[in-house]
Amino acid sequence: MTTISDVAALAGVSKATVSRAFTRPDTVAPATTQRVFDASRKLGFVPNSAARQLARGRTGIIALVVPTLNNSFFTPIISGAQERAHELDLQLTVAVHPLSGTEELAAFERLSRQVDGFIVAAPWGTDDILRMAGMFKPLVLVDRETEGMTSVIADTASAFQELASHLLTQGHRHVCYVGGPERSWQDPLRLAAVREAAERGGAQVTALGPFPATFESGLAVSGAIRDCGATAVIPYATAIGLGIQFALLSEGVGKLPVVTSETPVARALGQAQTPVVDVDGEALGRVTVDQLAESIESPAAPARQIRLPVPVHIDPSAESSD
Repeated sequence: MTTISDVAALAGVSKATVSRAFTRPDTVAPATTQRVFDASRKLGFVPNSAARQLARGRTGIIALVVPTLNNSFFTPIISGAQERAHELDLQLTVAVHPLSGTEELAAFERLSRQVDGFIVAAPWGTDDILRMAGMFKPLVLVDRETEGMTSVIADTASAFQELASHLLTQGHRHVCYVGGPERSWQDPLRLAAVREAAERGGAQVTALGPFPATFESGLAVSGAIRDCGATAVIPYATAIGLGIQFALLSEGVGKLPVVTSETPVARALGQAQTPVVDVDGEALGRVTVDQLAESIESPAAPARQIRLPVPVHIDPSAESSD
C-alpha cells in the first residue's frame, strides 16, 4: 500500500511537506505542491482525512446545533463556521435541537457519538441542561453565556443601548421594543439596555413580545405598534422589523415610525438615515470554530467568554424628529 513516505520520496520532499501540501497548501510553494500532487497521482495515493482523525481517536466532524431554521440570524454563522472548519480540515454538520428540556438530551447524546464537539447556537434550555449537554463532548456556546462554559457572543445589548440613545437625541420620546423568542437569552439583555438608555433620557419605552424572530411576527405586532403611538421601533430581529414596515405601509399609516435595521436592508429600502446594527455572523461562526478546536485539543483548559463588538452605523446627516 502506498504511504505518505512513498510520496515524499518520489517528490523529493519531507513527509511534513507532503502533509502540509494536502492540508495547508497556502504554506507550501506552488511548485512544491504541484510535485507532491503529481507524485500522489503517479503512485495512486489518496490522502484520507477521516483515517488521520480516526487514528487520533476522532471523527474529524463537528456539529453546529441551532434551535430552529426559521431565524436568518443563524445563516451567516453557519457560513463562517463552515469556512473555518474547512480551513482546519474539519467537516461541519448542522443539526436542529432547541435543547429546551432534558428530553432532548438523549438525541443530543446519540449525535455526540458521531462528532468530536459541538457549537450550540442560542439554545432555549436552562444553564443546567446546557452543562449536561457539555458532558458528552467539548461544547462552545454562541449567543449565550453560561458560567463555566466557553462561549462567543455578539454584544448586541450594547448596540441596542446605543441605538436607543441615538433615537432619543433625535427627539424621539416614545420608543417601542419588540421582543424576540420567549426563551431567548439575549432578549432580556437588549430590553434592559433600551430601558436604561430611555430612563437616562427621560423617554417612554413600550415593550411588546415575546415573538418568534420572523417576518410574520412583524405583521402580527404592527397593530399594537400603531396603537401605542411610538415614533421609533427597535425590533429584536431584522425579520420582525421588515414585517412591521410592510404592514404599516400596507395600512397606509401616515407618518411611519423609525424602525432600526441592518445595513443591507436599510440600503435596499433607501433608508440611509435609519440607524443600523451590523452583527458579523460569519465572524461569530469562525471565532466559535476556533474556540471549539482549542477545546477539543485541550479539554481541560479553562472556559472562555468572548464578546465580539457590534458596530452601530448612524448617518451624520440624519435630522431630528422634532
